[in-house]
Amino acid sequence: MPTKKKTSSRARGRAHVKADRAQAARKRIRETWNATVRVLTSAEAGAERRLRQLLARKRIKPADLRTALAAFRARVQKEQRKAAREIESRLSALQERLQRERKDLGQVVDETVRGTLVALNIPSRREVSELTRKVDELSRKIDSYRRSSSNRSARRRGPAAASA
Repeated sequence: MPTKKKTSSRARGRAHVKADRAQAARKRIRETWNATVRVLTSAEAGAERRLRQLLARKRIKPADLRTALAAFRARVQKEQRKAAREIESRLSALQERLQRERKDLGQVVDETVRGTLVALNIPSRREVSELTRKVDELSRKIDSYRRSSSNRSARRRGPAAASA
């Protein structure tokens, strides 16, 4: 009876490497996003300083400045949300493409392995299990023929000969 194949330590190692790569990619994306937010915040602060200097020179009221800054902040936040949505959509598209490519690569590898096994005349696991099943079936038939032939020969000899 075939046993369930256990995952090799090599396969587990590859899974860990894949997980590590995905985690590293997530980390790089987060770092890039955080750097972008810091730059935008810095730009906002610089713009605010220049606005204050301009307002001081032009003698504009602080209330007007607050209104202008609120509008500027709202616009910056809107652009941040827009950029985040765009990054998320591109990232999801990239992930979908990666999954398709991984599936395609798996199929190519499977086909290559099958072709190599055929070229080297090595049976596949399915073929070996099918042959094993057929051998077991033939063994059962042979055993049943042996039992039936021994029962027939015992009947020919008679009940006294069979009990002796």
